[in-house]
Amino acid sequence: MTAAAWVGFLVGIVVVLVTAASVLTTMVVPRAARSRLSRWLGITLRRLFYLVVVRIDGYEGRDRVLAMLGPAFLVTLLATWMMLVFVGYSLLLLPWSGPSLTEAMRLSGSSMFTLGFVVPQDAAPTVLVFLAAASGLVIVALLIAYLPALYSAFNRRETLVTMLDARGGSPAWGPEVLARQELVDVVDSLGQFYERWQEWAADLAETHTNYPTLVFFRSPHPYRSWIIALLAVLDAAALHHALNPLSSPSQARLVLRQGITSLRDIATVLRIPFDADPHPEDPIALTREEFDTGVAHLEASGWSMERGPDDAWTNFRGWRVNYESISYAIADRVVAPPALWSGPRRYLQEAARSPLRPPHREPDQADERDLLRRATAKRRAARPRRPDW
Repeated sequence: MTAAAWVGFLVGIVVVLVTAASVLTTMVVPRAARSRLSRWLGITLRRLFYLVVVRIDGYEGRDRVLAMLGPAFLVTLLATWMMLVFVGYSLLLLPWSGPSLTEAMRLSGSSMFTLGFVVPQDAAPTVLVFLAAASGLVIVALLIAYLPALYSAFNRRETLVTMLDARGGSPAWGPEVLARQELVDVVDSLGQFYERWQEWAADLAETHTNYPTLVFFRSPHPYRSWIIALLAVLDAAALHHALNPLSSPSQARLVLRQGITSLRDIATVLRIPFDADPHPEDPIALTREEFDTGVAHLEASGWSMERGPDDAWTNFRGWRVNYESISYAIADRVVAPPALWSGPRRYLQEAARSPLRPPHREPDQADERDLLRRATAKRRAARPRRPDW
C-alpha cells in the first residue's frame, strides 16, 4: 500500500461525506437549507440555459427552452451525486486494489449498481462495498420519494395560477384583477379571493424554500407565472386598500402581509438581498404615470373610489415598497413573462404585454326575439303532421 493510495482514501472520505451532506440537505432536511454543491450546480446550469435563450427570438421560444431547466437540474443533480459517490468509493477502495485505480473503479461500480461481478476478499473492502451499494440505493430511493412531493407542490401552485387567468388575464396585472371583478359584478367575492391567495402564499413559502428547484419550474402556459400571479394579487390588494380604505376587506391587508413574508423567505433561499424594514416613503421603480394609467384602467371599468389618486398613490407606494424589489429580482432570475408592473428582464427584449380580456357580448332584445321565433318554427316543423283523409 503506497502513500498515494492512502491520500486517495482520505480524499474519498471527504467526497463521500460532502455528497451525503448534499443529499440529506436537499431531500431530507425539512427546512430552508441548501447545499453548496446543489447551489453551484444550479447556477452553472442556469447560466448555460441563459446563454442559449439569448440566441432565440421571441418570448414563447425562450419559454419552451427554459421549461426544461427545472427537470434538467434534477437529472443533472442525480447524475452528479451518483458520479461523486462512484469516485469517492473508488478512492476509498484504492488501498486494497493493488493499488490500481482501474480495479478500484470496477469494484466501486460493481457494488454501487449492484452488479456483483467483482467480489472483494478482505474484511475492510467488503464493508466499503456494502456501504457503496447502500449509498446508491438510498440516493435513488430518496429521489423517487422526492419527485411526488415536488410535483404535488407544483400542482397546488399552478391550480390557483391557472384560475387567476379568468380573473386577471395572462400575464396577470393588478388593476385588471380588480377591473374584471367590477365588470362581472363580483366585487363582494374579493374577500374570499384574497383569503385563498393568503393560504396559497403560505404554502408557496413552505414548498419553495424546502424545494428551491420549484422556483424555476415554469407554468404550462407561456404567459402564466407564479411570481407574476403573486405580484398581481399583491398589487390588486394594495390598490384596493389604497383606493377604498373604508370598504376594502380585511383579507386584502392579510394577503399583503403573507405575500411579503413569503417573498422574503424565498429571497433568502435564493440569496437575493432586500431591505427588511423599508420606509413607506422610499422610492419605488413603478412610476406615478404607470400608477395613473392603472387607476384610469380601473375607472373605465366602473370602479367607484373613496380616495383620490394623490392620496391613493402615497398609500399604494407604502405597500409596494415592501415587495417590489424582491418581486422584480425573482421575475428577472426566472425570466418571467413580460407583464405590466413587473420590472425589466435581462434576457428579454419584448415590451410588457397587457392581459387580453375576452369580449363581453350579450344578445340584444331584437336578436333574442328572432332566436325565439326560429326555435318555435323549428319545433313546429318537427311535429308529426296529422294524416289528410
